[in-house]
Amino acid sequence: MRFITKKEKKFSFIEAGEGHPLVLLHGLMGGLSNFDNTVKFFSDRDYKVFVPVMPIYDLPILNTNLTTIAKYVAKFIEEKTTEPVTVIGNSMGGHIGLILTLARPHLVKNLVLTGSSGLYERTFGDSFPRKSDKEYIKKKTEEVFYDPAIATPELVDEVFSVVNDRMKGIKTVMLARSAIKHNMLNDLPKITAPVCLIWGKQDNVTPPEVAVDMHKFLPTSDLYWIEKCGHAAMMEKPNEFNEILYEWLKKVENKKMEV
Repeated sequence: MRFITKKEKKFSFIEAGEGHPLVLLHGLMGGLSNFDNTVKFFSDRDYKVFVPVMPIYDLPILNTNLTTIAKYVAKFIEEKTTEPVTVIGNSMGGHIGLILTLARPHLVKNLVLTGSSGLYERTFGDSFPRKSDKEYIKKKTEEVFYDPAIATPELVDEVFSVVNDRMKGIKTVMLARSAIKHNMLNDLPKITAPVCLIWGKQDNVTPPEVAVDMHKFLPTSDLYWIEKCGHAAMMEKPNEFNEILYEWLKKVENKKMEV
């Protein structure tokens, strides 16, 4: 199911449902459609779901970094919601969620990370070797998933288009470098919001040890594994991902009511 993208002021986003606000943040090579199943699931269950288009390719070169994007997401939350939100981030989106939660804790009620960068991740590197070789790009895209069939021809075409667009390619490399430089190991203990870690057991980009370390250093976190799953659990195993997240949100809410 595809949702209509709205445009208001400088924001483009998907919006669906009513209830507690969830803000879903996609990764560097991702897009809004990565969360289609999650949007449908939670908008049917008393949640208001937002998926903003992040300005990955729209920022000036000097401001192409994760901190600037986190500020953009903060403005989006302030503009579109009237209460603290649950931020759900995949890959770079999780990293942005960590930066946002640390810098603007009053905006974030809960944080959910899946395949998040912030400690260590494997990337294309400093450039895209063989970027004009579509079979190579197809192979690299398939490696993101446990099941290579998730890398549909449409998804491969999107990645191929990005890496072969000179300016998009430059900004993609800049953001990848920004993520590597912005290591958050020393910041994790300062995050007091409840955190849910949902990780693919076969994640090749942010390997399982990343989730283990995040769980170790985050003061209030729960870690869940999904078997036979790679870097984007909400795409590869959407039913398991959604059920884990739904039960965790109910658990956290019940805990707060008991206090």
